[in-house]
Amino acid sequence: MSPDAFGPALVAWHQQHGRKDLPWQHNISPYRVWISEIMLQQTQVSTVMHYFERFMQALPSVQALAAAPLDEVLHLWTGLGYYSRARNLHKTAQQVCADYRGEFPHSAEILATLPGIGPSTAGAIASLSMGLRAPILDGNVKRVLARYSAETSYPGASQATKRLWQLSELLTPQHDVAQYTQAIMDLGATLCTRKQPDCQRCPVISGCLAYQRNQQHILPAPRPRKELPVRRVAMPILTNQDNAILLQQRPSEGLWGGLWSLPELSDINAVAALLQHYQLAPQQQQRLAPLRHTFSHFHLDIEPWLIRVQSNTTLCVAENNWLWYNPLNPPRLGLAAPIKGLIKRALIQMQQEI
Repeated sequence: MSPDAFGPALVAWHQQHGRKDLPWQHNISPYRVWISEIMLQQTQVSTVMHYFERFMQALPSVQALAAAPLDEVLHLWTGLGYYSRARNLHKTAQQVCADYRGEFPHSAEILATLPGIGPSTAGAIASLSMGLRAPILDGNVKRVLARYSAETSYPGASQATKRLWQLSELLTPQHDVAQYTQAIMDLGATLCTRKQPDCQRCPVISGCLAYQRNQQHILPAPRPRKELPVRRVAMPILTNQDNAILLQQRPSEGLWGGLWSLPELSDINAVAALLQHYQLAPQQQQRLAPLRHTFSHFHLDIEPWLIRVQSNTTLCVAENNWLWYNPLNPPRLGLAAPIKGLIKRALIQMQQEI
C-alpha cells in the first residue's frame, strides 16, 4: 500500500465503522479537544467520558478554567491520576487567556510549547478542531504504526519514537485531516488493540508488515522490564471530636502536587513528633491495614494510623497548608485516590466505634 493510499483507506473505514458519538466529538472546539486529549493520556475512554462531561459542566470554556481556583480543578480531576496534567491545564488556560486573548493559537508548533501539550496533543488539537495538517503519535497511533512498519524496538525508545514520528508525518494526508486523525486513533482503539488485534477487519492490512510477517501478536515490543523501588511511609489519620480529619496541602510540584493529603512521615516515631510539635495529645490510636499504591516509577507502601486527638485542635491550622476536613460534608478539594480511600476506610472504622 502506498503512503498516498493509507489515509484515504482509513478515512473510508472510519466513515462506516468509526466512533462518532463520544462526548468530545460534539460541539468540537480546541478547548474541548484539548481537555479530552489530556484526560485520555494514561486513562481509558470509558473512564474519561464521565469526567469529561462533569468537567465541561463546571468549566465550559478556557476562560472559566483560567479563572477557577486550582483546588477546584484538582477536585474535578480527583480519580484520574497523574495530577500534573490538571496543574498544566490550569497554567495553559491562564496563558491562553493572557497571551492569546482566550483563543488557542492556530499552529501545532506553538500549541506544543504550552504547558502539558506535547507534539502529539498539539497535532490532535490542530487537526481535529482546526483542520490543520499535523501528525500525531499517541499511544494508539504508536501501536498502529509500530505494527504497520514492523518496528522491532520498544516504541518509547528515542530512536524508535523518531522513526515512528517520521512515518506519521509521511502518512498524514493533505486533506480530510480531522477525519484521518480520528480514524487512526479509532483503529488503534478498536481493531489494532494491544491484545488480539482484529487484522481481518483492518482497512490497511495490505500494507502491514507485522501482519505479513505474522508478528502482529508480538509487536509492538514491550517496555523493558525494570524492578520498581519501594518507598515506605506512615500516614496518620488524625481525627478530632467532630470526626474531622487533618489534611495537609502538598507542595505545588512533585508527587500529588497541590493536592490535599494525609501527612506523610517516615514512621510512627515521626508521627509522635508531629503530634508533640502541634501539641495534639493522642487519646487513642489504631494501626489500619497497610496499603500499596503503585506509581509508574515506584511502589508506595503506606502504613495508616487512625489517631484520635484532644479537642484543642486549632494550633496547626494557623498555617495555611493545613485543614480540618469534614468527610461527611467535604469541601471541593483535590484528593489523590489513595487518600480518598484511606479517609473512607477511617470513616467506616469511626462509625463502627459509635
